[in-house]
Amino acid sequence: MQNLLLSLPLLLGAPEAGGAGTGGGSGQLVTTFVTFGLVILIFYFLIIRPQNRKQRDAKNMLSQLKKGDKVVTAGGIRGTVLSVKDQVVVVKVDENTKLEFSKSAISSVLEQTKEVDAEKETVKLEKNEKRSNKKERAGAKEED
Repeated sequence: MQNLLLSLPLLLGAPEAGGAGTGGGSGQLVTTFVTFGLVILIFYFLIIRPQNRKQRDAKNMLSQLKKGDKVVTAGGIRGTVLSVKDQVVVVKVDENTKLEFSKSAISSVLEQTKEVDAEKETVKLEKNEKRSNKKERAGAKEED
């Protein structure tokens, strides 16, 4: 078992105790640097680069977010975007339910819609709000 561990190139880079000769030490030092260089390259291509790409894609998705897009939040709430501000997105979840989220809470865009469809939906929502306000006023007048 000990012979197996001594044959690994990573462990060969450390000089042996005893200082018999320094001529072979430089070859072991080069092997150590090459090994560490390979480890760094593997980390870069398998971990760092894909993470940077994922962050860039998420930033692009959030910058292209517009009214009418169907989105999913980080908490799993699905809805339609009603308005987009600098750091805030208002999402319509139900007929009368609007929620305000931070842009970073949007995890994915399910479907991008045209601006015309979004305007129609906004008009419908405004009509529903006016109707509910009229009903509330009528109910309040009857109570008086």
